[in-house]
Amino acid sequence: MDNRPIGIYDSGFGGLSVLKELRDKLPKEDYLYFGDTKRIPYGSKDKETIQLFSKQVTSFLMEKNVKMIVLACNTVTANAMEYLQENFNIPIIGIIDSGVKSAISSSKNNVIAVLGTEATINSEVYYEKLKKENKELEILSVACPEFVPLVEEGSNKEKEIEEAAKKYYKEISNREFDTVILACTHYPHIVTEIKKVFGENKTYINPAIKLVDNIKKFLEYNNLENGKNSLGNIDFYTSGELDSFRENGSIYFGEKIEDVKSKIF
Repeated sequence: MDNRPIGIYDSGFGGLSVLKELRDKLPKEDYLYFGDTKRIPYGSKDKETIQLFSKQVTSFLMEKNVKMIVLACNTVTANAMEYLQENFNIPIIGIIDSGVKSAISSSKNNVIAVLGTEATINSEVYYEKLKKENKELEILSVACPEFVPLVEEGSNKEKEIEEAAKKYYKEISNREFDTVILACTHYPHIVTEIKKVFGENKTYINPAIKLVDNIKKFLEYNNLENGKNSLGNIDFYTSGELDSFRENGSIYFGEKIEDVKSKIF
């Protein structure tokens, strides 16, 4: 047993979709969530910058004595996970493999759309991992740079999100894809608007669901589960505005966030 918290790292509010899944399935665990909202979006930054930011956040989480780190951000997973695993002696789990496995299991016609940030799409990590699993797949990669800033701005952005989605859908509207990977943890927060444009009849993959199953198995196998019988605690940290994190974070997490601490690099 290991009663230390699980560290969760995202560029902003997106990783709250992962935290929500973890809280539902592993309620006894303690969590420390860090959202780097001051430096968002990560998706438009180069690989070296993403690695630098990720190194700083990982060092901070280790100072807080977490037992493992979940990269609840596709951009960080695509551009920095291997770098972090090589430089830090702590279990680090990313989100991309979970999305790949789920999409391949779901698709019936072997045509899969991948919606992600510019950095995630440009890394080609989803393309490479999907092709490694099935060379016959047709993969439609679409960078959606406007989505993350709109999510971070908060509620009442449905019209703007749908307008952005129309632009992205136009890039692949002539293809008959049946599965869509939401390759950014911000996107499950706006999946209703995405479905209106891309089509309700498609399967939308939220990698967080499979990721949480993998984390549960990892904790059990390595005897790292929290041994207490009560509901776990959650500590929230952000590099950005505290009031904004409390307000918008509560919306996306689905529970009121009262206490948020500041950590600026």
